[in-house]
Amino acid sequence: MEECLICQRIGMIEAGTNPYLVRELETGYVVLGDHQFFEGYTLFLCKEHKCELHELDNDFKQKFLIEMSKVAEAVYRAFKPNKLNYELLGNGDSHMHWHIFPRRLSEPNPHSPVWRTPKEIMYAENAKPSDEVLEQLKKSLLAELDEIL
Repeated sequence: MEECLICQRIGMIEAGTNPYLVRELETGYVVLGDHQFFEGYTLFLCKEHKCELHELDNDFKQKFLIEMSKVAEAVYRAFKPNKLNYELLGNGDSHMHWHIFPRRLSEPNPHSPVWRTPKEIMYAENAKPSDEVLEQLKKSLLAELDEIL
């Protein structure tokens, strides 16, 4: 699992060194994305190293999906987008992790999928939140998670 980026990030969480951690849930970890071009971009990392939903035990799978939907609700309430985009891809990092993108009509291409946003824009240095902004985003999301869970 050393080569798995998600396992490495979870290892950082367990070591207390992942600054993007918002909260641990029963089936996964809520983290903010390293880049915040889509303000409030959040990931939900599965605690189990599995590649596909059908590989999960049924009880765990149901809890994982319910928790993901609660995380998405918290993202929606905290960041007040016009729409949320959800992705569970795994082509690059096969360890299951949900991407939850808040989308706003004020974006340059609000009706296009997020992956049509040029990488040099989405992952630009100025899309990384400052420490202060990161803490505020985490605080807002955690408050909504506490309310929902």
